[in-house]
Amino acid sequence: MKRAVLWLLIVVLSAAATLLFCFPASWLGALVERQTGGRLTLGDAQGTLWRGSAFVGGAAGGKGPVTPLLPGRFVWRLSPLALLGTVDLRLENPDALAQPVDFRGGWSRWQLSPSALLLPAEGLAGLGAPLNTVAPSGTMRLEWTTLALALALEQNTVAVEGRTTLEMSDMASRLSPIRPLGSYALALDWHGQQARLTLSSHKGPLLLSGTGSLDHGRFQFSGQAEAATGYEETLANLLNLLGQRRANSAKNIIALEFR
Repeated sequence: MKRAVLWLLIVVLSAAATLLFCFPASWLGALVERQTGGRLTLGDAQGTLWRGSAFVGGAAGGKGPVTPLLPGRFVWRLSPLALLGTVDLRLENPDALAQPVDFRGGWSRWQLSPSALLLPAEGLAGLGAPLNTVAPSGTMRLEWTTLALALALEQNTVAVEGRTTLEMSDMASRLSPIRPLGSYALALDWHGQQARLTLSSHKGPLLLSGTGSLDHGRFQFSGQAEAATGYEETLANLLNLLGQRRANSAKNIIALEFR
């Protein structure tokens, strides 16, 4: 009887080890879908948890066909040492990443190497409302310095140290016939659970600016939108959709306030 139990235990442990080291990458897609309510998924996932590839896609509200949100396929390599608390992950995608990204650390502290991610604005419509109504177009590039991340188990939150910058070039929307509306930069300086936000315009008929903050998940922003000289009439309807005219303003400046 004891020998039978021992053999059964060996079979179970062997099956568990085999399943763990051959964990299908397709199962990761199901996990991502469940965690994001079906808004994000890993399309055509191939390989295993430790070495695999997939494209990042989205289906509005978890329904309809999967739409690629980012160009190319992401290829990952994860060291099995993660089972012992040592995370060593490399992510590559020459079509979307400026350079491969290394994610290293332990159970609760990690470091993300600097890089940049190409974000085609057209793909954002696949995330559903309100982005499918705005239908943005243009090129977005998310850059970041070395980021230090720490997990606070008590609050189940992640603290970040570093800087991220979202460059938005030649942006447009089907809500306006003018193309492009402009190019902008959104910079965030992260300090733990807080971040200082700055929005600025590089060029374009629609000028956006402002500052704000993220504080433990609470977003605040105070800024303005205005039409460049010569575009006041053609952008009037769009400006009215963005917000209310700022009081005592000599120009048609729209207040952008989020509290």
